[in-house]
Amino acid sequence: MSIQVMDILWIIIGTLLLIIGFIFCILPVLPGQVLSYASLLLLQLTNKKPFESDFLFMMAFIMIGVTVLDYIVPVVGTRKFGGTRRGTYGSMIGLVISVIILPILGITIGPFGILGLLLGPFLGAYIGESSSGRDSKEALRAAFGSFIGFLAGTLMKITFTVIVAFYFFTNL
Repeated sequence: MSIQVMDILWIIIGTLLLIIGFIFCILPVLPGQVLSYASLLLLQLTNKKPFESDFLFMMAFIMIGVTVLDYIVPVVGTRKFGGTRRGTYGSMIGLVISVIILPILGITIGPFGILGLLLGPFLGAYIGESSSGRDSKEALRAAFGSFIGFLAGTLMKITFTVIVAFYFFTNL
């Protein structure tokens, strides 16, 4: 393979990593922000080598920070609103169920797909809190906190991935 063909291959793989990374920022199967960061590293394998090492280290540091915060923020949101560990786990389980069940039912796009992604964590947290003996009002409040934490974590990951995509495509 010539060098130009290899450059094109790295760019295609990097673009695919960005797309998959964005999807996994919403669906917590793999850390999407890590996959999107890997696209920058792949762009470094091209002849252009568009990034300085300081930039890559800074982006790696931010990616690690986003990854750590993604695990902390939902717990803090749940706790801040009076939730328990069951509410946090319920939120995660609700998201996984909504990601698995909705596609089986054929609801993957449109308002019901997005609604399911939003309601899954909320309902999971509510059920988790209710199963720990909390009254409906306390469970609802904790579920709201868990939901806000989930949204904040997802927003951080998406924001990071959009920034990475910006740098990736402006430095092709």
